[in-house]
Amino acid sequence: MSQWKPTPAELVDARDNTLPDVIAPGLRVLFCGINPGVYSTAVGRHFGRPGNRFWSTLYLAGLTPRLLTPEEDHELLTWGFGLTNIVARTTTVAADLTREELRTGQMVLDAKVRHFAPRVLAILGISAYRIAFAQPRAKIGRQDSPYPNTDLWVLPNPSGLNAHYQLADLAQWFRIACAVTVASGSLKARHV
Repeated sequence: MSQWKPTPAELVDARDNTLPDVIAPGLRVLFCGINPGVYSTAVGRHFGRPGNRFWSTLYLAGLTPRLLTPEEDHELLTWGFGLTNIVARTTTVAADLTREELRTGQMVLDAKVRHFAPRVLAILGISAYRIAFAQPRAKIGRQDSPYPNTDLWVLPNPSGLNAHYQLADLAQWFRIACAVTVASGSLKARHV
């Protein structure tokens, strides 16, 4: 399936828009990006930029039975997964966000997690997590969770700009963080 490509003018206009969450009560995992990029907002889909490895990572980790495209982001709800961001504001790069925006975004995220109560909150990006959650020494992996019924994980950002993690490494981290919820859900993990 070929994805529509936004024009340069549509990319500029996307900076004034936000991207709605894909969320529902009782999710197995709520994946939380840093903030939407202009390409994703322009096409109206989470992780919409070609080259973002989120969709491949989910599939290789055995979390979806087939490789989904950004156009199918709402289908994640079928398997108990959701999508949100720490900050709703669209930027060209996450580095354009201020520390204050990340801290304020964490408070908004906190309200979402307490309301929707996912089993796992998976933050995708260690640097943003450290600032937003005031945990400057945090490392990738499971964190002490401030949420009574939600495990908190920080996973590597699947952006193609994150050269520290290859696709197989990303899949391994996603698989580990989601192992309990996958085992208890209707979808069984595939072995890679």
